[in-house]
Amino acid sequence: MLTTALSTLRTRWVTFAGSFVALSLGVALIAVMGLALASSLDAPDRRPERFAAAPVVVKGPDTVRVSTPIGVRGQKLAQPRAVPDDVVAKLRDLGTVVEDRSFAVRAEGGPADLVGHPWSTAAFAPYELDAGRAPEAVDEVVVSGDWARPGTRVRTDGGTVRVVGTVAGLGFENAVFHTDARAAELAPRSLQLVVDADAAAVREAVRGSEGVQVLTGNARRYADADPDRDAEALTAMNAMFGTAGGVTGFVSVFVVASTFAFAVARRRREFGLLRTAGATPGQIRRMVVHEALAVGALASAAGCALGSQAAPVLVEWAVDENLAPRWFTLGDHTWPYHTAFWTGLLVALCGVLAASWRAGRTGPAEALREASVDARPMTRGRLLCGAALLVTAAVTLALALMTDPGDLLGRKTYVTRPMLLITAVALLAPVLVRPLVRLIAWLPARLPGAGGTLVRENAATGVRRTAAVAAPVLVTVALAGSLLGATATLDGAKAAEVRERTAADFVVAPAGDAGFDEATLRRLRAVPGVEVSASSSSAVYVLEEGVALVRSAARAAEPGPLAATTRLPLAVGKANDLDDDSIIVNEEWEKRTVGERVDVWLGDGTRRSLRIAAVMTVGTGDNGVYVTPRNAPAAPVDRVDVRLAHGADASAAAAGLSRAVRASGGEVLTGEAWVRAARPESDRRTRAGFFLVLGIALLYTGISLANTMVMATSDRVRELAALRLAGATRWQVLRLVGAEALTVVVVGGLLGTLVAGLDLAGMWGALGLLSVWTPIEVPWTMLGAVLGTCAVLAVISAVVPAGLALRRRAVELAGIRE
Repeated sequence: MLTTALSTLRTRWVTFAGSFVALSLGVALIAVMGLALASSLDAPDRRPERFAAAPVVVKGPDTVRVSTPIGVRGQKLAQPRAVPDDVVAKLRDLGTVVEDRSFAVRAEGGPADLVGHPWSTAAFAPYELDAGRAPEAVDEVVVSGDWARPGTRVRTDGGTVRVVGTVAGLGFENAVFHTDARAAELAPRSLQLVVDADAAAVREAVRGSEGVQVLTGNARRYADADPDRDAEALTAMNAMFGTAGGVTGFVSVFVVASTFAFAVARRRREFGLLRTAGATPGQIRRMVVHEALAVGALASAAGCALGSQAAPVLVEWAVDENLAPRWFTLGDHTWPYHTAFWTGLLVALCGVLAASWRAGRTGPAEALREASVDARPMTRGRLLCGAALLVTAAVTLALALMTDPGDLLGRKTYVTRPMLLITAVALLAPVLVRPLVRLIAWLPARLPGAGGTLVRENAATGVRRTAAVAAPVLVTVALAGSLLGATATLDGAKAAEVRERTAADFVVAPAGDAGFDEATLRRLRAVPGVEVSASSSSAVYVLEEGVALVRSAARAAEPGPLAATTRLPLAVGKANDLDDDSIIVNEEWEKRTVGERVDVWLGDGTRRSLRIAAVMTVGTGDNGVYVTPRNAPAAPVDRVDVRLAHGADASAAAAGLSRAVRASGGEVLTGEAWVRAARPESDRRTRAGFFLVLGIALLYTGISLANTMVMATSDRVRELAALRLAGATRWQVLRLVGAEALTVVVVGGLLGTLVAGLDLAGMWGALGLLSVWTPIEVPWTMLGAVLGTCAVLAVISAVVPAGLALRRRAVELAGIRE
């Protein structure tokens, strides 16, 4: 049988070339994603940046820690605390203490990420003057980089300043250095300081001060801005490459298995001849398995080699698009190659397993059959598996809707859920093909001429061929509709929440991260004919089930103005009932009964017992909680909602608000403009990950579609010859082949749209149960582009081999034997 298998590989090279291409590309995809994912597991050791030359850095408490029965749980504080004054006094007795401050700076003509510091901290990086001098007056600054030279006057959100010196940039920030006194005015709170003293003496001085950290050596990097950015970048890359790897792995496995099964199924007459010659069913099966092993091993090896060349291109693209940090490189890993190789071989074997069992049951009489009609296009096992997966998907969705509809809005859920539906519909496709083909070809079949009828009957009777060619289209359309539709629908739901919640006529936003100062707030409140609600971003922490410390985003506002300018999605209670001893929670909280008390930790780590004043619906998960400003200490005001009094002039009010924030650089927007500007959108990495997935899926399924179409067309040479002998011209036959290809693509597109529709309907139901009513966002443009691309590829891949075959005389084609 091994000799027979090798001989078959030589004689049926078109079929096996198609299987080889599909498998090698699938293995290459798995290898590429595996290599990228493996390289994103570890980050390089980061050294201190701003404080590389600092002796000792003392940092105030920035973490809340809570003891639980299973250990201590911690969370980063929304408002870290400063080093206590008594500790600072002890440190000053040990040596020189320099207070550090950091604040965002907006400057005309400067980089967008400018950050301000006191000049006395420049020596700890160290920064060194390369031109000019140090700042001495309140309007003098030193800048890093070459965007401004000494003597330049620059307008900033803190007033006009004069550049008196420059320092060479060190790569990790774009800095603006003020005098220490001016920096203290712009950023009054200092959360960390540098001490020029012995580290052991410093530790002794801070002993007993809860949460105060003494940083020396490499630990000084925790005093840098965003010290966890490498870990966050790794998490984001893991999510992106993990999602892309999972989806592309599914697509490649799905298409490869389908291609191999089709390659075996189309050889029915060949197996009948072998059975007539005396081959046993077991010999037929072993021959098919040996063929799969030979093709699978070669294709998997080729796929690994191709993946090793493509992986560096993917990594370079991710870095160039700022989806990965600059330090990200492709590591030296071998396990992705093993995973890809053995997965490819296993998929090849699984793809032919069921088909080989059916091939072994082929009777000798099959050799005499000339028709290509599929009398029984689907086995009972395939029907049962497809039905079982469909029922499983329906039951899973129903249970999620009844128990936790919010889980259906998570990215992992709406990325993985379509896979089950795709597999179920693909398994049941032979049952759906005939009615869909007859529906699509209903009108063409009634037009004059036999072309429409032939298209309908050829596609409807060759069910296996139609289902195999439609499978790549089904996968791509379903993924495009499900992934992009889910993100668009979720973004639309969040935007609807923002729109429904905003009752303000104007919203005033600060220019920088420091928020509005008290003087600006007094000017805003003094504008005639307006009611002002100043609110701050903070957080509260609650211990759920006694073991999990959960962070919840919080907004702090006075209850009266809050109720006037915001429509909270309340399920129970009133916004006016909020006071300094209470909190408004949402239905996700373990305790959510009005009047019940709940223990929380505020944004600065202070523990409080607060009464539940009202309960909001869950919504899309961004409702958070509401507290009063007293329960959000040190949180700067970052938004001011303004409601016009009855009869007040909107233009005059807008002018007054603009004058009130002119000194601080704030922006005044109408309520509608604010809603448009605040429209939530999926983050850039999520969108890029989805487009990466869809791009790879479209490329791969496009090649697989062309591959499968070539295989299917090459098997129809005798049929095309019969049409020529019946009187059809060459161009009539080619038009027929092209029309059949279009019909099959439309079948795949309809099945894919059905999967996407069912998936989005589940999300829409979940949003409705969460009290968010929003229309389903279907990405029709993307679906049309995907379907159009598949149609072009399918027509070309069908017409070109058919045209080449028809260059020979019809009598010669009719006598061809494979």
